[in-house]
Amino acid sequence: MAIEVLKPGLATSVQDAGRPGYYHLGIPLSGALDQQSLVLANLLVGNDEGAAVIESTLLGPELQFDAPALVAVTGADAKIKLNGNEVPRNTAFAVQAGDRLGFDFMKLGARMCIAVAGGIDVPVVLGSRSTYGLGAFGGFNGRKLLAGDRLPVGVPSATARAGRTVQAALLPVLDKEVVLRVLPGIYFHRLQEVSVQSFFADTWTVGSEADRIGYRYKNGTPLKFHERTPPFGAGDDPSNIVDAGYPYGSIQVPGGREPIILHRDAVSGGGYAMVGTVISADMDLIAQMQPNHKARFVEVDMAQALEARAERRRSIERLRAALAA
Repeated sequence: MAIEVLKPGLATSVQDAGRPGYYHLGIPLSGALDQQSLVLANLLVGNDEGAAVIESTLLGPELQFDAPALVAVTGADAKIKLNGNEVPRNTAFAVQAGDRLGFDFMKLGARMCIAVAGGIDVPVVLGSRSTYGLGAFGGFNGRKLLAGDRLPVGVPSATARAGRTVQAALLPVLDKEVVLRVLPGIYFHRLQEVSVQSFFADTWTVGSEADRIGYRYKNGTPLKFHERTPPFGAGDDPSNIVDAGYPYGSIQVPGGREPIILHRDAVSGGGYAMVGTVISADMDLIAQMQPNHKARFVEVDMAQALEARAERRRSIERLRAALAA
């Protein structure tokens, strides 16, 4: 079977769990920005947790199915309409041949995962079906979806059934203001003490430039770096360094003005100082932030970061157990 894209929505693409293992070659993780929503959507329709889904941003697509299928939509809060009639989020529901699936604008959150039993069956590139737009490969023809595209769907598993749902208490809370936990980076010492304090004290606002590559934050106090003679190979701005690798989730502040958190499609290195890294457990929160949403940064140490990662794993295990039951 296949799904026809009638309207692409905003920044809609095919994503799965991502393609780790190629960062040293300059190829980022890619994959769904909200990994927990990916896992939940796939579990609801009986797929492997990392199967390929349709990821949409702010405004979902309009899709038409050419055969019966099982679908689940997770992530951002938006009305889901099947042939004009509302259907529930976070629940597996059946569609028939000729049915149309559409969405309203997202009220809370910024991204949805649309899973179909059998998974979106685009070719595997470097171990993943995820779209990497900057590299123009993976996903459907290496790009965002366009009207007229037809997405192939794989064979559903024997466990696929309509009506499977999850309790709201097991889901992360969507909010317009979040706290992001940060491990100070190897260039954190370059900040003046007054800027260390303001970085963590200020409330920052998501800029309109936020996308899969990175999230830019505005309206905080500009950061000041300690003056120094630029080393050979670094730029003249105090925020410049000799090129270094960028970890997933790292925070750079070009010119000291606006922090940018690098997300799953970001380049793997460059010449800006990384003042810290958002811990892995909080990266899904960033994926659900709309422009003008607010964030505060809180400093944590490695032990706290590892415990947060363990708790996130436990929350996903609770989802698995609830759906298996």
